[in-house]
Amino acid sequence: MNFISHYYFDKNNNDSYQILGSVLPDLIRNADKDWKIFPEKIPTSNLNSRELQSIQQGWKKHIEVDRIFHNADFFLYHQHQLKKEIAPVFHGTAIKPFFIGHVGLELCLDHLLLKHQLIDINLFYSQLNQIDKNILCNFLSLNKIDDHTKFLKYYNSFISEQYLKTYIKLGSISYSIKRICMRIWPDTISHTQEDELTFAIKNYISKLEENFMIIFDKIDSQLIDG
Repeated sequence: MNFISHYYFDKNNNDSYQILGSVLPDLIRNADKDWKIFPEKIPTSNLNSRELQSIQQGWKKHIEVDRIFHNADFFLYHQHQLKKEIAPVFHGTAIKPFFIGHVGLELCLDHLLLKHQLIDINLFYSQLNQIDKNILCNFLSLNKIDDHTKFLKYYNSFISEQYLKTYIKLGSISYSIKRICMRIWPDTISHTQEDELTFAIKNYISKLEENFMIIFDKIDSQLIDG
């Protein structure tokens, strides 16, 4: 799941550090794709503050949410169906429709949460902005990430740009997919293909919209603290 969908499970949580932890895996991956860390394996006794323990708790929740989501029939069905819908757009390119079906479904769910006002995106950014950066850097150091400047540059940009808000627009979903593809495959898609992708996503969202909350309810019911 993507940032907004992860936040859905903490939308009523006042602990900014747990919310940080729940999206930190994706933040770290975006800041540097080569950073591989496993904070869930650190003994709680090594985390000498409530805030550090909350970050770890949020991280563990992120892992559990993704585990349930990626094993759910909902995900397996819809990522395959979306793959079939968008496959013609990428015909003749090196881009794998299976990958786009996966990423695209997650972005569609983010869009629907925003559209139906099921989360407060302003509160999300506000909570991330409240955390003590020294505590965040301490958590990074415990996980052998020493280039704090690099991470904080990305983190501060993530908060100031507030790009997630743009997912209310379908064109922003297509643009995000295009940018993700550019990190993996050297050839990007044309403006025409991007428009075709937007059209395919629009059509699929119309099918997904009626019952998309099924997956959120399923995950919520299976979380240990849900």
